[in-house]
Amino acid sequence: MSPSDTAAPARTTRSASAPDDGLTRPVEFPRASRRDRIRSKPGLGHGYRIGVFVLGLACIVLGFALAVLPGPLTIPPVLLGLWIWSTEFAFAERFFDTFKCKAREAWAHAKRHPASSAVITIGGLALAGVAFWAVGHFELVAKGKDAVGL
Repeated sequence: MSPSDTAAPARTTRSASAPDDGLTRPVEFPRASRRDRIRSKPGLGHGYRIGVFVLGLACIVLGFALAVLPGPLTIPPVLLGLWIWSTEFAFAERFFDTFKCKAREAWAHAKRHPASSAVITIGGLALAGVAFWAVGHFELVAKGKDAVGL
C-alpha cells in the first residue's frame, strides 16, 4: 500500500460549491468613484448600504400601501425602491433588469396594438373615475368610519 493510498481525502469547502445568489455581494462600481471612497472607510460602507436598504424598503412599502387605491399607483414607488436597491445590491439589480425587460416588451406590445392599448387605458381611467365618483356620491368613507367606530 503506497502512502498516497492512505492519505486523507481532500476537503471541499461549502462556499466553493454553494451557488452565488448575490444577496450579500455589492454591485460593481468604478474605482475612484464616490461609492469607492465611501466603502473604503470602515463603518461608513455598512452605514451607506443600510441607508440604501432602508430607503428602498420605504419606497417598496409605500408602493404596497398604495395598492388599496384604484389605479396603477403602486407600480412607481415599487420600481423606485428596486432601482434604489439595484444601485447597491446585486440581487436587486437582477430583479430591476427583469422589470426593465418586461416594461420594454409591454411598450413594444402597446406600440404594435395601439387600438386595444388605448381602449384598455381609457377603460381603466373611466373605471377609476367611476370609483372616485361612487366614493363621494354614496359617502363610502363616512359609512366606513361609522362601521369601524371612528
